[in-house]
Amino acid sequence: MTQPQKQKKHWTVPYFGWSKRTRKNFLTGMLFISPWLIGFLAFSLYPMAASFVYSFTEYHAKRPLEWVGLQNYIELLHDDMFWTSLGNTLYMVLIAVPLELIVSFICAILLNLKVAGQSIYRVIYFLPSIVPVVAGTILWLWLLNPQVGLINTLLGSIGIDGPNWLADPRWSKPALLLLGLWGVGGTIMIYLSGLQDVPLTLLEAAELDGASWWQRVWHITVPMVSPITLFTLITGVIAMFQYFAQAYVFRGGGELGDPLRSTMFYSVYLFQKGFLFLKIGSASAMAWILFFIILGCTALLLKISGRYTYYAE
Repeated sequence: MTQPQKQKKHWTVPYFGWSKRTRKNFLTGMLFISPWLIGFLAFSLYPMAASFVYSFTEYHAKRPLEWVGLQNYIELLHDDMFWTSLGNTLYMVLIAVPLELIVSFICAILLNLKVAGQSIYRVIYFLPSIVPVVAGTILWLWLLNPQVGLINTLLGSIGIDGPNWLADPRWSKPALLLLGLWGVGGTIMIYLSGLQDVPLTLLEAAELDGASWWQRVWHITVPMVSPITLFTLITGVIAMFQYFAQAYVFRGGGELGDPLRSTMFYSVYLFQKGFLFLKIGSASAMAWILFFIILGCTALLLKISGRYTYYAE
């Protein structure tokens, strides 16, 4: 008695490999993303890999690379300017970022009020954030000029002797804080969009229960916009660790503009190492140290955010 023949299985896609249609769709997709892919490989991935290799070498433009191992990293740990620049940068991260978040949130609450001409006020608050960084910094150099600057002139009109913002190490970083607060319009708009998504029913219910304005803000508004706070905090920390353009223009691009190194920030020192002193290996090592510092801070913020961040279901 013959056994029945087993039915053959029909596969839509061959067991090994892709079908003709899948290959065609893949090639079409790769064709469309090829400009981005080429740019990523040429201008992001390759420079990152090259800088990682350079960080373990002594780079010479006309000679082969000289392998030095961890020497660049060890020298940085014994470099006083390295620690000074890192300390100045940490000052901005710990002071400027929270201060800008608080000011942005307060301004967003004010701009969320129902008053006449509110759209005009929103435009006024947002305009400084679209001013080019260099142009805005030069404007503030004039405003903070100790002799003819507008700020010291206004302080003098009420009997206050204004400080030397540009040369006094006690006031140079606060001057940069003022410059940063002037350009928080983008963060204000992000907060404003989040405030408009806060359910009015929760605020009205809290008001009926006798909650004050401050209690409604602290217990309802702040938790509801906490994901926005986390996003702006992480992006602000990343940006502040790479703080460069404002400080470089503010200090005149060189050591003479800052004799006491109060505005020698990490990225400024990295730039000087790489492009003024031509120590490419040491500059690459600084870049990778900064990368791991930012990575660690970001991971820490994400780790502790779970207990303070509320996500509506």
